[in-house]
Amino acid sequence: MTSTDVHKDVEDSGPSGYAAARLRLLQEGAWSGPPRRSALAELTDDWLSGLFTAGAEQLRGVSLIAVGGYGRGELSPRSDLDLVLLHDGSDSGAVAALADRIWYPVWDLGLALDHSVRTPAEARKTAGEDLKVQLGLLDARHIAGDLGLTAGLRTAVLADWRNQAPKRLPELQELCAERAERQGELQYLLEPDLKEARGGLRDATALRAVAASWLADAPREGLDDARRRLLDVRDALHLTTGRATDRLALQEQDQVAAELGLLDADTLLRQVYEAARVISYASDVTWREVGRVLRSRAVRPRLRAMLGGGKPVAERSPLAEGVVEQDGEVVLARAARPDRDPVLPLRAAAAAAQAGLPLSLHAVRRMAAGVRPLPTPWPAEAREQLVTLLGSGQPTIEVWEALEAEGLITRMLPDWERVRCRPQRNAVHIWTVDRHLIETAVRASEFTRRVHRPDLLLVAALLHDIGKGWPGDHSVAGEIIAKDVAARIGFDRDDVAVLAALVRHHLLLVDTATRRDLEDPATVRSVADAVGSQGTLELLHALTEADALATGPAAWSSWRGSLVADLVKRVGAVLAGNDLDEPEEAAPTAEQERLAIEAVATGGPVLSLRAQTEAPVDDQPSGDPEPLGVELVIAVPDQPGVLPAVAGVLAVHRLTVRTAELSAQDLPDGVEGSVLLLNWRVAAQYGSLPQAARLRADLVRALDGSLDIAGRLAERDAAYPRRRGVVAPAARVTVASAASRHATVIEVRAQDAPGLLFRIGRALEDAGVRMRSAHVSTLGANAVDAFYVTDGKGAPLSAGEAASVARKLEETLRG
Repeated sequence: MTSTDVHKDVEDSGPSGYAAARLRLLQEGAWSGPPRRSALAELTDDWLSGLFTAGAEQLRGVSLIAVGGYGRGELSPRSDLDLVLLHDGSDSGAVAALADRIWYPVWDLGLALDHSVRTPAEARKTAGEDLKVQLGLLDARHIAGDLGLTAGLRTAVLADWRNQAPKRLPELQELCAERAERQGELQYLLEPDLKEARGGLRDATALRAVAASWLADAPREGLDDARRRLLDVRDALHLTTGRATDRLALQEQDQVAAELGLLDADTLLRQVYEAARVISYASDVTWREVGRVLRSRAVRPRLRAMLGGGKPVAERSPLAEGVVEQDGEVVLARAARPDRDPVLPLRAAAAAAQAGLPLSLHAVRRMAAGVRPLPTPWPAEAREQLVTLLGSGQPTIEVWEALEAEGLITRMLPDWERVRCRPQRNAVHIWTVDRHLIETAVRASEFTRRVHRPDLLLVAALLHDIGKGWPGDHSVAGEIIAKDVAARIGFDRDDVAVLAALVRHHLLLVDTATRRDLEDPATVRSVADAVGSQGTLELLHALTEADALATGPAAWSSWRGSLVADLVKRVGAVLAGNDLDEPEEAAPTAEQERLAIEAVATGGPVLSLRAQTEAPVDDQPSGDPEPLGVELVIAVPDQPGVLPAVAGVLAVHRLTVRTAELSAQDLPDGVEGSVLLLNWRVAAQYGSLPQAARLRADLVRALDGSLDIAGRLAERDAAYPRRRGVVAPAARVTVASAASRHATVIEVRAQDAPGLLFRIGRALEDAGVRMRSAHVSTLGANAVDAFYVTDGKGAPLSAGEAASVARKLEETLRG
């Protein structure tokens, strides 16, 4: 059946012909998608036009208008007909009679009708009072009658909308937010409302309205296709159910999938989720742009008055190398070169998440278009930036979605494609697989103070369900994938084994605790054998809780938590007994010995700066060493305040500390004196490294007290307004009892920040303890440090003294 045949049926048979032609159109297999919706709208136009012409006779100044979805020419099989009978007010009685001659035939056929009879002035007044009416009129389309009357209303409504946009758009945004709160997010719901849920057809219509305001525009790429896919699903839903419904119920998904020629209901849901994700992301970007434009308009008159006219230049604050903040978004610096900097997407994402700011659409698209692939294995910086991103808490989600929207995630982690938008048909789970993995990382970021290796916890959280994209037991499949991904990311062999074990056994603790007899020694021994070490047990405990909390409210309770904690305690007792004494110091290198002798001879600090590399992973084809940053070696005559002085100077020069070791250096026979050796791995936050001579000069001043480090850091903090940033877990300071026979071990786990190590060192100096050695690691945005301290006589602190030092240090870091 052709379009001509359809229209001929209407002309020949009137209303009954319309009903027959409509039925044939909906049953004809050759018609589907946009062509069918358009044909159904044209068919309905012809019928309604005939009804209008027959009833209008000599009536002038009247037109019939389609609004809303019908106005856009998008009629699904059971869609309402949204109509306005517009008139000039000259003959209200005749217009009322005409309305009856149009509305009653529509009702007689059982079609849903949303109708009104108004003059242009009444239509504009109602639109000004009711935002939904105004949105419908933005899509007004002429069907029959006085074309000039229709055109005049369209022009007036569009002009009103554009003039009132600064007031109406915030109303529209609030309306969208309220609807999202009621209906949930389309991209995660097992029984979604295709129209009302966030990311659905209502939001797509709202984006059209924003574009019509000329105030902002949505990112166009993929948006029309996403909208078309949701409309296609709604068409199939109407046809299979025979009802005007927008809710995709579980019992109807297989039929809808078959109607669309899809493999199964999961394939259907995945397509729906992908479309919803495109619309949701476009909405986020668009509303952010609306807010930026409205704020700019609000402050511009004041700025022009202050600056004497002219366009103000937006302030750009540096966040990381190649990354700046501008206008409340994270953008690329002018000198950034994505084509030469493969780590840039992760660095920008980590900086954005840490600052609690969105990544600008332009920046993400520029990186997606030009960035080079990361080498295998990844550079150390890329691994660190990924960990920083994952550990940033709630802001991670929005930033991750921005990268994913432009394909950057699957480019960096190809295995992500199998879990992306994958539904979970389990009443306990409230997220798709990919979102659950990110939610688990967000939850795990709250537990980074509980573990010695927060980087492994966060990456395990990201990967623990990665096997759900493959057949079979997802834990077994996930273990294999995790090994490959972890090696590609650049973890060493031991860390790869730990990550694989965490993924393989991520359900072990909760399953055993809730289904087995914990009084049976065999139960506890089997878990201990599977876990293997205290460190892995610690990580698995945190991962178990993060996974359950990210699953949904039904997956975790205080009862489950107490059972798991009891099991962990029992398994820990079995695994106990390893000697955790102070690490043995490596023999000094020739350079370190030379620096130590020079420090004794000059009576002051000496240092060297050089590039630091590490050997490639054994099973990787590349034989090139991996750049790690810059190694800074400092030798200083033993004296109080060395650690805070050195750490403070590095902070003043904006150097980020990745690792640090402090220890007493043995001198050759015949050389008198005592020297402290500090071995650092550092990187510039942004810009170039300072000269070694400048560092040494400032270090001399810091040691003799003429450089006010605390004052310099305070001045710098005051110069930059505080960003809301992430709300990191509070610092945690503990005493590792029985960790060493020669010293007391103070462990610090805190959010890394400029000047952190300076504050720790100064607090320990103020406590009057002597530092035997220090072992500092920065894992992403988390500092995990151990300080071996003694009293003035070189003996370990008493239990009371150690607890007091730890308490005061924790208060300092939390203050």
